[in-house]
Amino acid sequence: MENIRNFCIIAHIDHGKSTLADRLLEYTNTVSKKDSQAQVLDDMDLERERGITIKSHAIQMDYERNGIKYTLNLIDTPGHVDFSYEVSRSIAACEGALLIVDAAQGIQAQTISNLYLALGSDLTIIPILNKIDLPSAEPEVVKDQIVDLLGCDREEILAASGKTGMGVHEILSAIVDRIPHPKGDPKAPLKALIFDSVFNSFRGIIAYFRIMDGEIRKGDHVKFAAADSEYHADEIGILKLTKTPRDVVKTGDVGYIISGIKEAKEVKVGDTLTHVARPCLENIAGFEEVKPMVFAGIYPVDTDEYEELRGAIEKLQLNDASLVFEPESSAALGFGFRCGFLGMLHMEIIQERLEREFNMTVITTVPNVSYHAYLTNGTDMIVNNPSDFPEPNYMDRIEEPYIRATIITKAEFTGAVMTLCILKRGNIINQSYLTTDRVELIFDMPMAEIVFDFYDKLKSISKGYASFDYHQTGYKESDLVRLDIKLNGEPVDALSALIHRDHSFTFGKKICEKLKELMTRQQFEIIIQAAIGAKIIARETVKALRKDVTAKCYGGDISRKRKLLEKQKEGKKRMRQVGNVEIPQQAFMAILKLDS
Repeated sequence: MENIRNFCIIAHIDHGKSTLADRLLEYTNTVSKKDSQAQVLDDMDLERERGITIKSHAIQMDYERNGIKYTLNLIDTPGHVDFSYEVSRSIAACEGALLIVDAAQGIQAQTISNLYLALGSDLTIIPILNKIDLPSAEPEVVKDQIVDLLGCDREEILAASGKTGMGVHEILSAIVDRIPHPKGDPKAPLKALIFDSVFNSFRGIIAYFRIMDGEIRKGDHVKFAAADSEYHADEIGILKLTKTPRDVVKTGDVGYIISGIKEAKEVKVGDTLTHVARPCLENIAGFEEVKPMVFAGIYPVDTDEYEELRGAIEKLQLNDASLVFEPESSAALGFGFRCGFLGMLHMEIIQERLEREFNMTVITTVPNVSYHAYLTNGTDMIVNNPSDFPEPNYMDRIEEPYIRATIITKAEFTGAVMTLCILKRGNIINQSYLTTDRVELIFDMPMAEIVFDFYDKLKSISKGYASFDYHQTGYKESDLVRLDIKLNGEPVDALSALIHRDHSFTFGKKICEKLKELMTRQQFEIIIQAAIGAKIIARETVKALRKDVTAKCYGGDISRKRKLLEKQKEGKKRMRQVGNVEIPQQAFMAILKLDS
């Protein structure tokens, strides 16, 4: 156990942690030259295309120094704010963390957020200055920022380059010297933390664990404490580039277990794995349930594919424990699921994975957050969906979730960033200069304002420099209304949205104009309306396709033409009563991209 080191890598998105992980694997000869490629640990197509890490990945490396062999267990973590749940799980299984900071960009919001997560779990932090070979690198300036943030000595900061491999040997030595070895009792009953699970269509669910006390052997009768289910360990082993079976996995090590589990509910991430015959006295504490921030409905385009969609989402949930869902139905779209996501990027990734991995074509409704409605009779309810919104005469007040947002940007963009946040109903709490050129802005904002397009706008006005991080602070009372979209008088519940009264008129007008562009013309007139309760606040009309019925009249009395036009008018009226308006799929997507 003295020669085991468990550590994770934490960094802001695009600070080069996957590239540095590649070098660590290469220098410890974990990956052979023929298997070597960029982003070795990112095994999903989406991760490679976008250059981001979505899933945590665990891998074991063997490192030899001065004739002593060490086992290094690396857990690579995502850097985007939406995947901080993955980071919290990885941190729980480690004793140390490599904090990677880009020498050109300096400390960003997500670096600070992940660092606090690691410090909260008492991890040993090794600060690393990456991309030191870039012409735009400012190592001395960024070292000052790290010293201010961590309170460490300048000599403790390691300089490295993931691209050239500079400083990698120093990092490996620092991991051995600075990170403490796991502490645990090898003779105590088995106590292991489940920190991840993946689904395999042949073997069922494979759970990844870190052993705190005791040991596990092949064939052991084990149980998952929180799920209260028992299984036999058909196969156990350690995580090299591929899974390597072993007969025994001991205290302090990271491994996997295959036990023929079919149900996603049986494996809870953060659960304690122990023996049935000799269980541990208490479960591992301090692991929290995931809290979804953004809710949206996902519906199959073809209603016959409802059960297939359910299967696909369940399998995705095995690979992504932060996805929550429940069935719901909509008058416009039929049966589907109400899903909870950690943020907009998370929602986009899930939608794309459904299409790529399961060939499911889905419609996603307008995303929103969950509100607390207090009724006049003294009861309160949680509103996740605009259709659940109570009638105004029954409602006393409604509260919406607020967040504390931290934005770090260059000084020249401060004005533009402040304007954006104030337009999104934000209140500035603090403004402080980290350096002469970098400003940290802290805002209180409604969660609902950032789920649309806030992050994209922030990136474009700051030319990609601003970084953003947030955490939920609680609920505050707000003046919200339900905006309904009606087509020929019929409300389309999938297009309803809960929105602040001040923004409702402009938003309603924009939706009507956008729908008018996207709707295909019918044989009858289509009236598009935006309404708050019984009050219509915006209207657009899609004119009917009209056949020239008077073309065959040559001269003669005008009454003949009039008679034909009246007949056509009656037909159009009848058609409008029985005609169904088809809403094109891009209409749902366009509303997500509307400039609200």
